[in-house]
Amino acid sequence: MSSKISYLNEIERCVSWLAAWTIHHANHIRKGDEVKVGGHQASSASLSTIMTALYCSVLRPQDRVAVKPHAAPIFHALQYLAGNQTREKLENFRGYKGAQSYPSRTKDVDDVDFSTGSVGLGVAQTLFSSLVQDYVSAHGWMNDRPEGRMVSLIGDAEMDEGNIYEALIEGWKHGLRNCWWVVDYNRQSLDAVVREGLWERFEQIFRNFGWDVVILRHGSLQEAAFAEPGGEKLRQWIETCPNQLYSALTFQGGAAWRKRLLDEIGDQGPVTALIERRSDEELQGLMVNLGGHDLPSLLKAFERASQHDRPVCFICYTIKGYGLPLAGHKDNHAGQMTPTQMEGFRQQMGVKPGQEWEKWAAAITPADELDAFVAQAPFFREGRRRLSAPAIPVPSALPSPGQPGKLLSTQMGFGQILNDIARADTPLAQRIITTSPDVTVSTNLGPWINRRGLFARQSMADIFKAERIPSTYNWEFGPKGQHLELGIAESNLMIMLGALGLSHSINGARLLPIGTVYDPFIYRSADQLNYACYQDARFLLVATPSGVTLAPEGGAHQSIGTPLIGMAQDGLCSFEPAFVDELSVIMRFAFDYMQRDGEGDPDETTWLRDQTGGSVYLRLSTRPLEQPARQMDPDLERDIINGAYWLRRPGPNASVVIAYQGAVAPEAIAATGLLAEDRRDVGLLAVTSADRLNAGWQAAERARQRGAVGAMSHVERLLARLSRDCGIVTVIDGHPATLSWLGGVYGHRVKSLGVEHFGQTGTIADLYRHHGLDTNAIMHAAQSVSNGRTVRYLQALL
Repeated sequence: MSSKISYLNEIERCVSWLAAWTIHHANHIRKGDEVKVGGHQASSASLSTIMTALYCSVLRPQDRVAVKPHAAPIFHALQYLAGNQTREKLENFRGYKGAQSYPSRTKDVDDVDFSTGSVGLGVAQTLFSSLVQDYVSAHGWMNDRPEGRMVSLIGDAEMDEGNIYEALIEGWKHGLRNCWWVVDYNRQSLDAVVREGLWERFEQIFRNFGWDVVILRHGSLQEAAFAEPGGEKLRQWIETCPNQLYSALTFQGGAAWRKRLLDEIGDQGPVTALIERRSDEELQGLMVNLGGHDLPSLLKAFERASQHDRPVCFICYTIKGYGLPLAGHKDNHAGQMTPTQMEGFRQQMGVKPGQEWEKWAAAITPADELDAFVAQAPFFREGRRRLSAPAIPVPSALPSPGQPGKLLSTQMGFGQILNDIARADTPLAQRIITTSPDVTVSTNLGPWINRRGLFARQSMADIFKAERIPSTYNWEFGPKGQHLELGIAESNLMIMLGALGLSHSINGARLLPIGTVYDPFIYRSADQLNYACYQDARFLLVATPSGVTLAPEGGAHQSIGTPLIGMAQDGLCSFEPAFVDELSVIMRFAFDYMQRDGEGDPDETTWLRDQTGGSVYLRLSTRPLEQPARQMDPDLERDIINGAYWLRRPGPNASVVIAYQGAVAPEAIAATGLLAEDRRDVGLLAVTSADRLNAGWQAAERARQRGAVGAMSHVERLLARLSRDCGIVTVIDGHPATLSWLGGVYGHRVKSLGVEHFGQTGTIADLYRHHGLDTNAIMHAAQSVSNGRTVRYLQALL
């Protein structure tokens, strides 16, 4: 152990130096006189010992880690020492294409397991990733790989985030295992020092949810001092010292500790002698020797917890800015060492001028010994640990229950398509997993669950079925079930989808996750959705019911701006079909698109980079529509996927075109028919994805600016036949800006109809009339953007 401790101490010293120097270089050398960009030297330093112990001794290749956002410099330094990070990227920390400010699995090269940055989300991600590992293991898809631990390194102020406690509930419900949360308890947040007694409350919360709680308060130096005569008095003083005072004395140093201790403890013989036996420097070293900075204490605690699979919360007392001149100061969160301070730190660390970027510049042990030690550390021994999995075959077509003339909503059609998939035990059916925040039945997942069951590591019978009580749904839990039941917290849904959608990379087993949620509650979990997409997780998000079309439910359940979220969210491809045959084509595309991971140039037909893949968002409706009588041919399928098709092609003299998206199709169709009596060659454009139409248009314009003068997007080809005098009316049960940009493609006059204000209860007809989405409003808009005689059948707008 002593030789290991010696090596780890040397590594920790080099990590501390490199992290501090990386931030200093980014702010004082590379940036010159520009505005400084921060770097969190103090926040990084407090975790250097913990991370050295974990990465260089405790963690195994199968373990996965979410690193506290502000500890990115420590992470990058450790990876640099292990050969997984380049000096060039480290020197360019926080610069263009340099090492990222916060660890990113998509933008960093050094084997990041989980992206972090939005505070608290990486923490919850490890919990859900552990549950996903249980799911994969129960289905026999681990391919003889051992189960790993999902580890999160957390700042104590990060524990203020509510989504962490929402996640704890799900962990308890699903029997969480193999999860460690390591809390950097430095007792300082961005703005202040953490309140007294808060962690006693946190500790009780964790214990109540079945976690082991391990508190590392004192290091081995302190424990040894406590064993000396008078030591218990010193322990008592330390453990009752207020957080703010402890931080202030740490910043002031040994002399301040001595004066305060002697003043408050008084002349009590043994304890006074204990203090006086130590120089100011030794006393400072003793008082900052907390559990989170003591390798023997950390290794012992981690080793003990490694003997079981229960979830563990480690509360590691640390000093913010440990080892730096900034240590303990309440303003040190974004504070930077001055050039003078950095020069003093360089001399203190024994780094020679000009050797600041050398891996082992701060070490005494020969470099080859340290290289060999790190290379043999279990975590680094197998190199990069990013896994892969083969694609799941997707049939050339999915069943479409939308028979001609049949009244059917897209939400109901979604449930029936899934039910048809569930009938056969195909690879596609086996790898689909569904989840939902307590709206499983009302989002039409019931038929799927009846056939495929709910997941739990231990079987649980449906009591209603056992008691012979008639019920539409079979709620039997078991290890082979394919639905993960969640509580009503939408943030948990999005983080769970992120965890499921990374299983191919984390567990080497590909899953095809489908999550359903009421469309308006995407807002409630927008940060978590963005986080899942930022990590490049792959999933199908089905949001239903949507819009004011959910009329009787009132404004609280009627979404307005979610189509704009679908358009704006990177990594998410959004659709809003009106008819079920469109939905079937889109779902087939989604299962394939979720599995793509190619690179290269965009498709020169759409100018979309579809080969890279991503996640998919479907905005569905509960409104039953009469299904069209038509044959789904390859050209129509292609147009549906590309974002729009002509339901009625405009003639050569078209004066007006109506473009609709989603459930307002009947009103748009009716208006088109009535307008035909007073406007020539009226066209009707069925938009299935404003997102993909707009993205292709933007991409084609960029291609033209880069020299591809003939680049043309799908929407440009669709609208090219229209004269400049033709007007466009757009209509959607959502924010009108979703489609208003269509007028900018060729400079047509456009009138955009949609919803801008909260809804209310009523019938669909009531609310469409109220918001100006009905047939009459569409015809009024058509008259305003087209030339010709007054349109017949118009009624006054209310």
